[in-house]
Formats: sequence, structure tokens, C-alpha cells
Amino acid sequence: MIEADVIIIGAGASGLMCAIEAGKRGRKVIVLDHANKAGKKILMSGGGRCNFTNYEVGPDNYISHNPHFCKSALSRYTQWDFLALVGRYRIPFHERDHGQLFCDESARDILNMLLSECDKVRAVIQLNTSIGAIEQAIDKRFQLKTNKGNYICQSLVVATGGLSIPKMGATPLGYKIAQQFGIKVLPTRAGLVPFTLQPEDKAKFSVLSGIAVPCVISNKSRSFSENILFTHRGLSGPAVLQISSYWRPGEEIMINLLPGMDLDADLKSKRLQKIKSKLKTYLDGYFPKRLVSSLFAEDMLEFFLQDLSDKQIRQISEQIHNWTIKPNGTEGYRTAEVTCGGVDCNAISSKTMESNAVPGLYFIGEVLDVTGWLGGYNFQWAWSSAWCAGQYV
Repeated sequence: MIEADVIIIGAGASGLMCAIEAGKRGRKVIVLDHANKAGKKILMSGGGRCNFTNYEVGPDNYISHNPHFCKSALSRYTQWDFLALVGRYRIPFHERDHGQLFCDESARDILNMLLSECDKVRAVIQLNTSIGAIEQAIDKRFQLKTNKGNYICQSLVVATGGLSIPKMGATPLGYKIAQQFGIKVLPTRAGLVPFTLQPEDKAKFSVLSGIAVPCVISNKSRSFSENILFTHRGLSGPAVLQISSYWRPGEEIMINLLPGMDLDADLKSKRLQKIKSKLKTYLDGYFPKRLVSSLFAEDMLEFFLQDLSDKQIRQISEQIHNWTIKPNGTEGYRTAEVTCGGVDCNAISSKTMESNAVPGLYFIGEVLDVTGWLGGYNFQWAWSSAWCAGQYV
């Protein structure tokens, strides 16, 4: 039986961060993971550059059935705290749109930083380790049976992540552990994920694969101003990924392809000026030609601006400013960046990340029902929730 003060299941962002913080307190920490390498998702994130946090982080950037849960952790370990750690390692980084921060060189810089910090506090990372049974002994310590031997600990931290990107090793283990100990798990679904289209729309728009245009995308509850990307399967790009976390099956989404412009007024103005230009030429000035041809019938595009009726102008404006489409679904966990839903936050202390009903059992990171927006927010939740748990395990 291998003894430790703290055992952390999962050697991803939150697991490594928690190991660092617990180790700083002199705790003997062992991190167990079934993968052959630590931090695989860190390495692939942000196109290999790791969007590790954001300059602007607040509770409104997160989705949860308990919207207040994330406030405590985010306020106690902030993006500035993580940036201070990045600064100590002199990792070069840059800002992209909306305050998103990426490594200049490689996501490996972030992973190496975390592994180096784990080394400093002598946290042991045990890979290629599959968890079998977990039991709580009479003395309240946790016993774990694995393919690499049996372990026992005072504090057990579940940092197993969600179901997204199964090829990277995602499993439902964290949810099963919660359920085993009577902790409620809310229904899960893919988040930050591309949409697939209905067969008719897919046939119509698949020819646009590779085209990206700025837009405002919205449903009944949210709107985002970002790029939309047409793919051979459907719709992707930052705008789509953002709204997907709020979308429900059967719901329509609205897309404004010319935000900040009143097309109705501009077309009427051009008509008044008797400008001798076809609608096709006019729209080609704003959009790729393939997109224009997909959105409008060819006979409509041949109209001269000066000949358009009020009704036609209304129809054109509606199609551009309020293009409505009903996705067939999403690409699912295969390409999803995160998992929405998970361990019910109402069952967990927002201060310590400890189960309210099972002393010594902690949940951190994506396994919890806290889902961040695209843009470094999910990494910040991993750092913040792990830091909090690390002060108490």
C-alpha cells in the first residue's frame, strides 16, 4: 500500500496546479493519470500555443447551474496571479482579440513550467495508471486500487476533466466517482463545438468551406461578435463555438453578417442616388462571391439597385442582418473544447472545492459544472479552482 497525504486523479491543468499548491504546504502528493504523458490537452490547446488565460475574467464568462459558485475561486486566484507565475519563468506571450493570451512559442512552455513547479515541491506524477476501485476506509482515508498498485490517502482530488476530445483520453471517471459517493452529476453536453447543418442546408453551404466572415451570432439568451467559419460539415469559428455552449437542440440561431451597418437604409440611399450597379456587384463589395451566390437567387442578384422595391430591400436586409438557421446538431465531444454540465456545484464548497457530504473528497476544473467561454477562461478556472483546493487538501 503506497501512502500519501493527497492523491490527485488527473495530470492535466487543474491536477498539476493543485499538486503544486498542496506540495507548497509540505503535503506528500501523488498525481495519477492513465495517459502516457502529463498535460496532453495543454499541449494541443490554442493551436499548440495555449490560450492560458485572459486579461478580462469575471463570473459572466462562465456557465453553471450555480452562477455564483465560481466567484470565490476566481477572486482568490486571478489571471494576474497566474501571469505572475508565467513572468517568473519568463515565458513570452502575446495578446489576441478580446484579451486572449497565448504563448509566443509553444504550449510546452506552460506545461514545462507546471512540471518544474511540481518537481520543486516533490509531487510525484505517476502515468500509465488506471484506476480500479475506490473505497473510503473506516478512518475516512481513501483507498485506490490501480494497475500500478494500491494507494491510500487523506485527501482525494478528482481532476479528471470532462468528456471532450476522447482521442486525448477523456473518460467519465470523474462523474462515476462523484456518483459512487452520492454526489449529483448534472447532464453533460458538448460545449465550444462546431454546428452540423440540416441536409438541405449542408448541401447548399458546403461549397463555402473555408470562408470566414465577421458577424454577430445570437440565440434567445446570448449574442457574440466574432468570426464565423463555413466548413464542409457545417459552421464553426469563434462565434459558433461561443454560442454553441448556450444552444439547445431544435433551437434556431440568428446571424447578422453586417453588424454595425443598416443595409435597408444604405440600399434605399443608393436607389435614391440612382446608382447604376447590380445588387450582385454591391454585395460582392462586402462578402466573398460564393457566399453571396449561396444566400440569394441569381435573378435577384441581377437587379439594379435603382430598381429594387421596398419589399425586396426588406428581404435583402433581413437575409443579411437576420440570417436564421436551425443547426442539425453539433459535432459532439469528438471536437468539443469543453464539456458543459458535470458535478453539481451545489454539492461542493466554493471556498475549498471539497464535497459538502464527503470530507476529504475534492473536485476541481472541468469535471465541475463550470464552463468558460472561448478565450482562456477554462484554463483560468482550472488554475483558480485548483489553487483553492490546494490550500486545504
